[in-house]
Parts: sequence; C-alpha cells; structure tokens
Amino acid sequence: MTLPVSYSWYPVGERLCIPYEAPQGRRVNALGAYFSHGPLAGHFAYQTWASLPPHARNAKRKTPEQVATDYDLTLEEVGPIDSHRLVTFLWQIAGRPGNADGDWKRERPLMIVLDNYSVHKSQPVKEAIPAFEMADIYLVYLPSYCPELSQIEPIWNDIKHHGMPTRSYEQVACLKQATDAALARKASQLWIDRPETTNNQRLAA
Repeated sequence: MTLPVSYSWYPVGERLCIPYEAPQGRRVNALGAYFSHGPLAGHFAYQTWASLPPHARNAKRKTPEQVATDYDLTLEEVGPIDSHRLVTFLWQIAGRPGNADGDWKRERPLMIVLDNYSVHKSQPVKEAIPAFEMADIYLVYLPSYCPELSQIEPIWNDIKHHGMPTRSYEQVACLKQATDAALARKASQLWIDRPETTNNQRLAA
C-alpha cells in the first residue's frame, strides 16, 4: 500500500513526510507483455488484480462478490496471479479470438520470453505448451537471476519509481486505480515512441 520511497525534490530546510499504510495482505499484482519486435513493436499489454486481506477472503456469510464490493472492487478485479490467469493472458496477447477453435494458428510465430517465476513454470502452463506451439506460440525462459536480459524490467522499474508520484494509499481500490492509470500512461508513451513512429518522423524530417 506504501511504495518504496524514491528520490525527490523538496524545499531546503523542510522535510517531506510520506504516510505509511500497513499492507495487511493488500497489494496489486500485474501481468504485462512488451512487444519488442514485429508489427506490434512498442505495444505494451497488461492486466492487474488486487489481493485482499486474509480475514476478508475468509469472511463467513459473505459471497466473494460481496467481499470484493466491500473494497470497491469487482470479483474479476480480485485475486492472485495464478496459472489459469497467466495462460488466459498469454492467449490474449497472442491475439486468439474468444471463439477460436483448436485449429487456430497465428499468421506469424510469436516468441514469449518469461522469467522463472513459479507460476510461469507451473504444471498447468507446461500442459498448455503443446496447444501454444500448435498455434505457433513459443515460450522461452530466461536464465535464472538474469533480469537484465528482460526488456520489460526497465518498464516495470519506471512505472514503480516514476509513474506513480503518490507513494502511499489508504484503500486498495485506490492503489489499483493508480496502478492502472500509470500502466495506461506508460503503454501510450511506449506506443508513441515505437520504432515505426521514430523512423517515420525521421523520414518526414
């Protein structure tokens, strides 16, 4: 709920105070994909979910929908990043229509680079690999402890440290809204700065 404090400017002789909000199990998790090559180079896709405190998740006499509503969220906005959500996200960024049959295949191959986060290598993801490869989608895993090889890491770092100037939130719904807004701004900027746009501007100049 309170992001790590980063460097900032403030008047000489005054102290900048950042209020601290105990997380109590509240956080926002995000999945993201950055297209570094091909026709969609510069496109940044993402999806976020809010985690709620254990006492809220285990609340008796309340449905999951009611618990989410108590936090000004919908049920679809709540929960962890699990294997099912990851596989669904990968199909979405690959462009598979919702009504596609088992014979659907991309017009061009797609290489998806992943780190070694446990969900990325879970059994349900492994079981989905044959279907991905039939659709011309291939999962490639980075070597362990090599985040510098991932082109999406600088994007996450910029969003966390520069894209969210408000560093503390009292409500998890507010944190999710701020996260989604920061991700949307970053996606828009990346698309504006995509290689095709830069080349066109140089040619036009």
